[in-house]
Amino acid sequence: YNGCLPNGDRGRRKSRFALYKRPKANGVKPSTVHVISTPQASKAISCKGQHSISYTLSRNQTVVVEYTHDKDTDMFQVGRSTESPIDFVVTDTISGSQNSDETQITQSTISRFACRIVCDRNAPYTARIFAAGFDSSKNIFLGEKAAKWKNPDGHMDGLTTNGVLVMHPKGGFTEESKPGVWREISVCGDVYTLRETRSAQQRGKLVENETNILQDGSLIDLCGATLLWRTADGLFHTPTQKHIEALRQEINAARPQCPVGLNTLAFPSINRKEVVEEKQPWAYLTCGHVHGYHNWGHRSDTEANERECPMCRTVGPYVPLWLGCEAGFYVDAGPPTYAFTPCGHVCSEKSAKYWSQIPLPHGTHAFHAACPFCATQLSGDQNCIKLIFQGPID
Repeated sequence: YNGCLPNGDRGRRKSRFALYKRPKANGVKPSTVHVISTPQASKAISCKGQHSISYTLSRNQTVVVEYTHDKDTDMFQVGRSTESPIDFVVTDTISGSQNSDETQITQSTISRFACRIVCDRNAPYTARIFAAGFDSSKNIFLGEKAAKWKNPDGHMDGLTTNGVLVMHPKGGFTEESKPGVWREISVCGDVYTLRETRSAQQRGKLVENETNILQDGSLIDLCGATLLWRTADGLFHTPTQKHIEALRQEINAARPQCPVGLNTLAFPSINRKEVVEEKQPWAYLTCGHVHGYHNWGHRSDTEANERECPMCRTVGPYVPLWLGCEAGFYVDAGPPTYAFTPCGHVCSEKSAKYWSQIPLPHGTHAFHAACPFCATQLSGDQNCIKLIFQGPID
């Protein structure tokens, strides 16, 4: 999101979430395996107050893997449920909509207990991701319909209904980064190629030379929301909120003007990001010419947003420009000179070019690039456009 949730950050629902070493380790690791033929016995085992994962193979056979305390790791759980085992409550991201009241999600595709991130408590604090989270009774339950299997070494594994997908960018999260390949992560943390569709019964192929270790810039897709993982070290090289504010003031200090109305334009302050202000810069997204708001140039009555640029006569969408405020999305600290099309969020050239080539999962089997600040699907030749500002005449 662009700095905070549309209705404000509250408690465990917020637009970004920092993981700190817990006062006391709460990680778990697999221990005893039970093969059980009666539902009563499997209930008894999963009620022992110990973490466990149940794999239902058939009506009369369940494998229960018990987990014991692991003093060397901390576990953080992510999902849609507001129950206490979930550390970070994630709701569906509605593309382009700044206000979630208008568009209530009727049927969420995000799992209630979607995934868990397990961090080593000692340096280098490696973080690993696993599909599925433990519920309030400390259980993960893979029913008859879930994809599950026994590995050659004998341990059970499975996938969640809509899956947890991860993409590690090539070259980390820097100006030189390129998109990586999307993979699916299993309940035990193995890496698989994608299924044919999101919830197909058949798992993909095991990818042996890749791991579930999160890297700076890794994307985690929970089918309805995508999370960006940033490491402490990576964030150290990222522009801060203060830096973005300084860039905003710098652009405004240069007093860009509307080439037609000759009035001075200014990006609104970061906490005024819902209301279009009078001095707000607008741009024609096909050519990139920046103007103040004006009401002429409509090309047709049907296409409300097809407008003709008075500078170069190019026809295209004409939208207000908004500064991208979430520093975690920037790959560099360059000036805000590029806008995403068609939403008009503005950031540095390298950040815009990076995000405009990242395919994000959409629905059950589509992928498309989206603006990181508002999740709008990108369009146009390059998905983003260089802005052409006119300086003051004097």
